[in-house]
Amino acid sequence: MNLRFLFLLVLLAIFLAPSACFCQISSEKKMIESIKREKNETKKYLLQLSLGELYKIKNIYRADSMKQVLLYRSRGLGDSIRYSALMFNAEINEIQGNQEEYFKDVLAVEPFLGKFNNFEVRFAIYRHLGYYHSYSMEFKKADSYLRSAQKIAKKRRNNAKIAETYNYLALNFMFQNMKDSALVYTDRALQYARRTSKKDVLSETFNTQARIYDYFGQVELSVAKNIIALELASELNDLYHLAKYQRELGKSQRSILNLDDAEYYFKQSYEYAKMISDRRQMGLALSNLGTVYFERKEFQKAIENTRRAIKILTDLNDFNGLGEAHNNLGLIYRTQKVYNLALSNFNQALVFYESTGNKEKIAGVFHNVGTVFQQQKKYSNALNYLQRSIIIREQFGSKNQIFNTYRVMSSVYKDVGKVRESLKYMQLYLDYMDSNTTLQAATKIAELSESYRSEQRDRLIVQQADSIERQKQEKALTFTKLENSNLRNDFQTYIIVAFLIIIVLAGIIGFYRWNQTKIKQQRKEAEMSQTLLRAQMNPHFVFNAMSVIQSYIYENDTVNSSKFLVNFSRLMRLILENSPKEFIPIETEVEILQKYLETQKLRFEDRFEFSIEVSEEIIAEQVVIPPMITQPFIENSIEHGQLHTIEGGFIHVSFTKVDNMLQILIEDNGVGRKESELNKKSKDHKSMAMKITKERIDNLNKKYKTEGFLLVEDYNIALKTGTKVLISLPYKEENLKSIPI
Repeated sequence: MNLRFLFLLVLLAIFLAPSACFCQISSEKKMIESIKREKNETKKYLLQLSLGELYKIKNIYRADSMKQVLLYRSRGLGDSIRYSALMFNAEINEIQGNQEEYFKDVLAVEPFLGKFNNFEVRFAIYRHLGYYHSYSMEFKKADSYLRSAQKIAKKRRNNAKIAETYNYLALNFMFQNMKDSALVYTDRALQYARRTSKKDVLSETFNTQARIYDYFGQVELSVAKNIIALELASELNDLYHLAKYQRELGKSQRSILNLDDAEYYFKQSYEYAKMISDRRQMGLALSNLGTVYFERKEFQKAIENTRRAIKILTDLNDFNGLGEAHNNLGLIYRTQKVYNLALSNFNQALVFYESTGNKEKIAGVFHNVGTVFQQQKKYSNALNYLQRSIIIREQFGSKNQIFNTYRVMSSVYKDVGKVRESLKYMQLYLDYMDSNTTLQAATKIAELSESYRSEQRDRLIVQQADSIERQKQEKALTFTKLENSNLRNDFQTYIIVAFLIIIVLAGIIGFYRWNQTKIKQQRKEAEMSQTLLRAQMNPHFVFNAMSVIQSYIYENDTVNSSKFLVNFSRLMRLILENSPKEFIPIETEVEILQKYLETQKLRFEDRFEFSIEVSEEIIAEQVVIPPMITQPFIENSIEHGQLHTIEGGFIHVSFTKVDNMLQILIEDNGVGRKESELNKKSKDHKSMAMKITKERIDNLNKKYKTEGFLLVEDYNIALKTGTKVLISLPYKEENLKSIPI
């Protein structure tokens, strides 16, 4: 019992910090003072862990300083405490780019799989192990661990974590150069990410898509996806990911030589990283900024920025970052024809990349070394390194980089007089370029289309301005002619006609405004009616839910009461946030039903089963639904259908699109309407639920000109048992444009 309680405290500290702690401690200063005053070692550790989680968001440098403190404090405090310290250490090392230490931490938490059966713990360990084996090119092991994590997430129907596993599976396919599979899995990740209300999950999913597109050379698509990720991170004020996405956008812009944009993004990345003391991203931004100055041939500024980056990344043991920085320095010195310094920096880059096992980057450095030997006319050495680069590229990393090496190989063979070999590699280079013609053409077409649309808009604006100007001139001319006309009768006729036209137009405008006002009033009345009807339902639901809690308290069942309270608090929050709204995303309605049914299962000790099915079409089109439209009937199924007394009791709920209407089917195998009507209270409540729901549907039909309905019948017509409820509602997407006509 003590171990379970202790483990619960650790999980709360990890997954609810810093918000839980800030409910009690209003500032970082007070938190530190509380740590100093606390005598109990376990409580002191949990406070320090919460402070570390806060720093992980606000100040990564300070979070890094907490690693050793937490590891030291966790000794002798039990497995749950030790696990939390190791996992915190792993996450900070991953953020700081210390790949070697991060992987050590990941392997150190693996034994805890046999010690805990907790959902969050097992998911986290499987996910980190999956990434470790994926990076180590052990793709089958990576796939196995990631699918184990996904199985846990799907069992809990945790869409955010399902999306996370699909993202890492997509990256695993990317590392294997399986482009189609990578894109399929990242699309699945996006589907599940959209089912959550978490913008951070969506942001990371779009960033994963951007990484995959960039890996396979589709820069335009990569930039488009990363801009979406950046916008979502900006809405959350997520400074860490703002710095990361800005830097990735800068690298994409530099690759297509948009140097001004690249410089802007790298500088923005540096500033965001500086705000949270993320020294690693500051170093990487400086290294990337050096490449912009290199492309502009501002070699001194390029060298200065790159050396500043190396100093920072050396302190952090970021070997991949150091490999990139030294590789950049080598390119600068190669261009300046300082070949000894170029080769020295390329060799240092190789040492760092080999220590992390980064095959793709090693292939890139081999290519660069080969170009140095080519410029020195040391053709044998050049061919050796270029061939080694090709061999690695064929096994690991992005194959779209091989074509550069093919082109250089062709040039070297030409220089040494081997025409056949030169033609062979030139043909390989041209074949690659031909295979990418479609993508290039598609990109150009997209650019031309956008340019055309922009020009159309400009022309339309000019035409409208000219038309208005002509109308003004015509009116002025007409007025002048009328003033100078000697035909008095004609003038009076014009005046009378104009007067009549004005009266007619005024009448039309008046009628139109009156009609619009009437429509707005009807909509307002319908919306007020909807709000009042929902308000009638909410107190009844809360009363029943509180009765469940009361029953646990009477039974002194602390474990289930705690579990129920967690579910109920989330359910209440969802209801309070969404009840005032006219429409909510269907994912939110499903989550409300999920939480409600889970609490009822707890109450009746799992004596019935339930399922909720939503068609992929509805999810993809982001359909919205009136809140809690289905809850009264599900409550009736449980309370008055007496499912807990039925062997094999079940409730099935499904959401489908039928004839441009949203249809909801609720089925149960309870005692049925006939037997439940014997209870007068049951009958009264059912009548109220039926009446309110019908009124809601009538209001929706009136407002959106649809033909929704409510139909209730027996599930088993012969035995008159069970209940089947069919609800038809307007089919509305998230932008609130109704599909039915």
